[in-house]
Amino acid sequence: MQLTLIKNNDDTQIVSYKLARIIFAETGGVSLPIVEAMSSMINNIHIKQNKSFESISIDSDLFECLNPKSSRHQNLNISANDRKFQMCLRAVKTMMHGNLRDTVFGATKFHHANVIPNWAMSRGYIAECEDILFYL
Repeated sequence: MQLTLIKNNDDTQIVSYKLARIIFAETGGVSLPIVEAMSSMINNIHIKQNKSFESISIDSDLFECLNPKSSRHQNLNISANDRKFQMCLRAVKTMMHGNLRDTVFGATKFHHANVIPNWAMSRGYIAECEDILFYL
């Protein structure tokens, strides 16, 4: 089997795929509500912190899956044809076009329920979806 390198010069497409891979890696694409919640949080960061989607897509302080030592890191390699990945990609594109409602009430931080980072100790979460807690 011969592999072909496909080049895409559309930066928006590249960033949308990066964000979709991150959302899949962090959520497993287990349900549309969690995928939309993570997409909403990304949009809140974009709006409230005036960060580009590109800079959000490389923020390893925000997304554990971007750390090569993370157990979620391997999930970034999901096939673009995977049904769950396609759901993540649709949510990201909807969000980037401004058509996704905020399901996390302005949250800009998150963590998985099985881990409580130091920054979360003195805060109360404002939204919960699946096993992810969202914070302002």
